[in-house]
Amino acid sequence: MPIRSLAAEQVRLVCDQKLFNFTTTAELPPSETVVGQPRGLRSLSFGLGVSGEGYNIFVLGPTGAGRTTALTHLLAEQAANRPRPADWVYVYNFEVPEQPRALSLPAGQGRHLRQQMAALVQTLRYQRSVRLDGLAAGEMGGADLVETAVSTHLDQLRQTYQAQPDLLLYLEQVAHEISNTPLTTLDPSRYMVRLLADNSQTLGAPVVFDHYPTRHSLLGRVEYAWQQGDLIPHLTTVQPGSLHAANGGYLVLQAADLLERFENCWVPLRQALQAGQIPIVSEATAGGGVPIHGLNPESVPLSLKLILLGSADDYYTLYELDEVFPRLFKVRAEFDWEMPLDEAHVAQYAAYIATICHREGLCHFDKTAVAKVVEQGARLVEHQKRLNARLGLIADLLREASYWTRMRGGEVVTAADVQQALVEQAYRASLVEERIREEILEDLVFIATEGSVVGQVNGLSILDTGDYMFGQPGRITARTYMGEDGIIHIERETDMSGPIHHKGVLTLMGYFGGQYAQRQPLSFSASLTFEQNYFGVEGDSASSSELYALLSSLSNLPVKQGIGVTGSVNQRGEIQPISGVNEKIEGFYRVCAARGLTGEQGVIIPVANIENLMLHEDVVTAVAEGQFHIWPVGNIDEGIEILTDVAAGVADEQGNFPEGTVHHAVQQRLLQLARDLKSFGDSGDNEEEEDEG
Repeated sequence: MPIRSLAAEQVRLVCDQKLFNFTTTAELPPSETVVGQPRGLRSLSFGLGVSGEGYNIFVLGPTGAGRTTALTHLLAEQAANRPRPADWVYVYNFEVPEQPRALSLPAGQGRHLRQQMAALVQTLRYQRSVRLDGLAAGEMGGADLVETAVSTHLDQLRQTYQAQPDLLLYLEQVAHEISNTPLTTLDPSRYMVRLLADNSQTLGAPVVFDHYPTRHSLLGRVEYAWQQGDLIPHLTTVQPGSLHAANGGYLVLQAADLLERFENCWVPLRQALQAGQIPIVSEATAGGGVPIHGLNPESVPLSLKLILLGSADDYYTLYELDEVFPRLFKVRAEFDWEMPLDEAHVAQYAAYIATICHREGLCHFDKTAVAKVVEQGARLVEHQKRLNARLGLIADLLREASYWTRMRGGEVVTAADVQQALVEQAYRASLVEERIREEILEDLVFIATEGSVVGQVNGLSILDTGDYMFGQPGRITARTYMGEDGIIHIERETDMSGPIHHKGVLTLMGYFGGQYAQRQPLSFSASLTFEQNYFGVEGDSASSSELYALLSSLSNLPVKQGIGVTGSVNQRGEIQPISGVNEKIEGFYRVCAARGLTGEQGVIIPVANIENLMLHEDVVTAVAEGQFHIWPVGNIDEGIEILTDVAAGVADEQGNFPEGTVHHAVQQRLLQLARDLKSFGDSGDNEEEEDEG
């Protein structure tokens, strides 16, 4: 029974506008709900709420899937309900001067301490200058007034920080040194305080995004200044990092940034997480210029939740590169690139459209426009029962459709405006596609769309230019002849194909062995190639096209050139689904349409790809009018019958196929090639024996 081509309603989903109970999206309130990501949201909520060692979070998924938006909202809620963490300061270490001490203070007190100690330093500097001036003038006395002023200041500090024993000890050391050091030789600058973490203005726990992480931006650094020919550090030149700012809260980083600077960024970050300490490494030990005098400040205890944003590739790369990674990131929050296409999610799409329009002041969308956006959401994931969850792409479409609405002087976006936005998007990116089509139409690239040819099939492939993907036909030819080399693929022999394509070619030999060599030897040679291909081949989606070309060559049955073919094949001859089915169909359709549709043209696709069809409206119209056809097939037999109008044939118990079928013709040709090769070999052996005699 011949395979019937698909009806127009099968090749594209049409969104039912009856699902919408509004006239325009202006009637819908804005919503901050993240659409279509229940798994990611649930995982994030768990990761942010759970405590314990190693419960850091890796948020993975495609860009534009709402990862950052969801994380920002959940972080704001979670952080607001947590206490403010302590401030951290560095002060002079009287026992080990090159190792400034790290002290913690209640939130907000670090800034006050810095100001109060700065005032003390200012008093000492003033009094010191007065004393030096007096000595220069021959005056004596004045050390009691200074001591009284300083003592009063320090007493006030002791009173303020009486609940901070570490700080009180430091203040006692300051007082002792001031009391026992002549004012003229005193260095007041050593009493300055370096504020590392200031949570005086923090509401709840801090949330920090480090958009360009480096070793220094994360862990901080010690800077140096030239002084009398030396590089001299001081505790006030210690620069904190984002770990200090986020300590006690949350730090968000892009995983790709850490991978890009793996040794300089990921490794020290991982070491800090493992140790629970933030070490500030001086330039002398961090590989920079080597100063004469160095500082090695005390490490600050680290307690935060680290959140990495990245792709699945980033996640698995870190997983493979560092065995500690899975122990540090026990929570995986995965965001999907698609969601079910059902009434609930269609309603969420409408709410999202309304939210973007309200937020950005766009023209609101009527029902027809919302339906068109939903259809594009299905097109982006190539599925009639799913919607795109990368809503960043949808937001761009909304902005552009609103632009075209205003360009025509409209106030409400219609389906025509959305369609124009899609057409304009394609136009801006389709220069390469148009040039290739022009070469085909000018017969510079040989593609036949009418007639029949033996051993020649129009395979369909995808070209990806980065932001635009399109399909194009390519001629696949096969020549078969006597020999024992099997299938020789020219692209494979010239290193112009990848491993997946190699696998597809080897699969063809498995098919031939299983189909024809159960009771007779398989002895033939064949060459396959993608004609006029200069860029290489990868993937196995053309393997069915290659098999059809071989069957045609062996059977001497011509293949219809008005039919394009896509689909991979397994060793049993079953046609397997492929990606890019819409672009492949449209690429062949546009070549046929440019030359004039005959009503006999179309594309053979895997039956498993029917639900992936979301064809452009012009193709759907041609299908509806019977000018272009989409044939779904489940196996090679169904496809070869469409291409040749000859029955494939079913083998009997002895493995023989009925006369007048494709497989019978192939079987007989293979048998003849094997006999001819043996006969040729035997005659050659006899000639050699006669020569030897």
